[in-house]
Amino acid sequence: MNTQTTLLACLPYIVLSAGLLVVMLGVCIRRTHFVAWSLTMVTLLATLASHLPGYEALGGGTGVTMLFHVDGISYVFNVLFVLAAIFTAVIAYQYVDERFRFREEFYLLLLAATLGSLMLPSATHFVSLLLGLEIVSISLYAMVAYPEKVRGPLEAGLKYMILSGASTSAILFGMALIYAASGSMEFSQVSPVSGSAEGDIFYLIGHAFFWSGIAFKLSLVPFHIWTPDVYQGAPSIVTGFIATVSKGGVFVVVMRYVMESDVLSSEAITQAIFLIAAISMIVGNLLALQQKDLKRLLAYSSIAHMGYLVIALLLVATQPAIGFETAIVYLAGYFVMTLAAFGVITVISHRSDSEMASIDDINGLLWRRPIPAATLVVSALSLAGIPLTMGFIAKFYLFAAGIEGEMWTLVGLLVLGSAIGIFYYLRIIFAMTSKPEGQLDATQRESWTGIGAVAVLGVATLGLGIYPTPLVDLVQNLVRVSGF
Repeated sequence: MNTQTTLLACLPYIVLSAGLLVVMLGVCIRRTHFVAWSLTMVTLLATLASHLPGYEALGGGTGVTMLFHVDGISYVFNVLFVLAAIFTAVIAYQYVDERFRFREEFYLLLLAATLGSLMLPSATHFVSLLLGLEIVSISLYAMVAYPEKVRGPLEAGLKYMILSGASTSAILFGMALIYAASGSMEFSQVSPVSGSAEGDIFYLIGHAFFWSGIAFKLSLVPFHIWTPDVYQGAPSIVTGFIATVSKGGVFVVVMRYVMESDVLSSEAITQAIFLIAAISMIVGNLLALQQKDLKRLLAYSSIAHMGYLVIALLLVATQPAIGFETAIVYLAGYFVMTLAAFGVITVISHRSDSEMASIDDINGLLWRRPIPAATLVVSALSLAGIPLTMGFIAKFYLFAAGIEGEMWTLVGLLVLGSAIGIFYYLRIIFAMTSKPEGQLDATQRESWTGIGAVAVLGVATLGLGIYPTPLVDLVQNLVRVSGF
């Protein structure tokens, strides 16, 4: 690959980094919320547009040193992450304007977290994996604790920072042991030293630490304990970003690691991942049934969804084309419906002193705020996997992939978990359609940008569920072009 092709492939990263510097300089020159938000939106839109010339130059993909490999798969996930960041910024504007004292820096953190997420799908080396992971994590620590006058976010940010730091330490120690066993930190070169008992031991113990840290980042059981507290304490719009972009980036880089290395040739590692996925599906759904707080309910729901997604992870080692296709479709659906849910919570909370996260707070919401409520209904139905929503298409893909890979136990738990999920998602819908109890404060202005954004997400959830063919064709073409 020549220098021009490499630069075009890296164009989205260059544009986003340059935009981040421009927003930073703009904040230094004059602190204006609207200007900072506008520059952020221009940066994200320019980053989105910059994927087109780079993709046309890619062909089967291009290596950027030994650390990154940019191809169609990394591009499609990057587009997904940038779109999620755009919707996050749009929904956040009114929320940030009314709740935060220092508004402009929030967008710097959002851009930095997005940049780290874009690095993960292309990572092919432990160093690039760790670099992207830490850029995302450090940005999120500040975003979670950003409201300086409220105790909940500060507590959530502290918990997230301490536990996330511990998980990163586990990942680092695991990487060191894996390097001792294989002599390389490139994904494609990771394998135990042939004929070495000591190498095999380092390899297995290293992966035990590595997967423990990754399971924390994905909030898989038994490393999920941080998830409900952080989801509940963080600002709703930040919670939506964590649930989608942050977890999505980690999952994609792990899929690339599984595909390029022979890690799942180890029966012990495969069985451990299988067990973690199975337990996550069960525990996530059962604990969600007991929740009265809407954000904690969605937190446990996300644990179950990450467990479902492990089906695609296990499949990518033997059938990468099917595995990546399934993961892209599922994550696309999960992003849309999860951002819609947390976007609605953000929109209905910006006019009150505290976030309306309790299920009791949304009683009668359909009669008072019909557009956000209708979007939340669609999102809940999609998360439950009801037909004619994107959630149904996503789960059908997982079901078919699990059958293809003969993962009968996980497929059975997917069906069982989806059935359990219907009960707690219906609780949300029943609460919104019940008799209103009290009225929301109507003295503040409505967040029409936020309402418009969540309405678009709701329409997308329905539209992709009713007519998924364009998305499926696009994904299949991208997978084929990438050579899987």
